Amino acid sequence: MLKFGYRIGDISYAIGEYVKKNSFSVVKEFQGHGIGRDMHEDPGIPNYGKQGKGIRLEAGMTLAIEPMITEKSGDIEILEDGWTVVTLDGGMAAHYENTILITENEPEILTI
Repeated sequence: MLKFGYRIGDISYAIGEYVKKNSFSVVKEFQGHGIGRDMHEDPGIPNYGKQGKGIRLEAGMTLAIEPMITEKSGDIEILEDGWTVVTLDGGMAAHYENTILITENEPEILTI
């Protein structure tokens, strides 16, 4: 799903389906993103989507893949500090990020 020629929607679909298959939910308000001269760049990479949709992955793209997974519902609230995110149903949540470089061959995971 992270190879040259695939699409952003392929990544999004794979994340969403894996999470759903394991009886969890994704937070739809946040997403992964491109990495370049600025921290958060296009393309946005939702944690759910449709296969075959979105822009094609090209060699040289650097992407932050950020699954945000909740134990129950994916509904969230951002607290008054503007930073802290909690689930509305009190369920546990996890956020994980890896930065990946798309190459003409296998992708390179840059953050492990």
